[in-house]
Amino acid sequence: MSARLERIEGMARTVRLPAGVDLHARPAGIVVRAAAQHDAAITLAAAGRTADAKSILQVLALGATAGSEITVSTAGAGASDALDAIAELLERLV
Repeated sequence: MSARLERIEGMARTVRLPAGVDLHARPAGIVVRAAAQHDAAITLAAAGRTADAKSILQVLALGATAGSEITVSTAGAGASDALDAIAELLERLV
């Protein structure tokens, strides 16, 4: 996909939090720090709530618990790389 189309269309992937992992302060902090490394806009959605993945308060407010499905959406420069990085990180949190 060309960078131009990536910026216009954005991307999304749904992942599941591992068993035993709630998105509380420590794992949320890991996600936010990883998201901050990317220029792309990154949004997380779970149970009807959405959050900017670069905001610790918004990520905590998702209230995602073990086994929750989280949809990661990205748009902008580097959206594909950001999507891969954050989706994979969420799937392997411990």
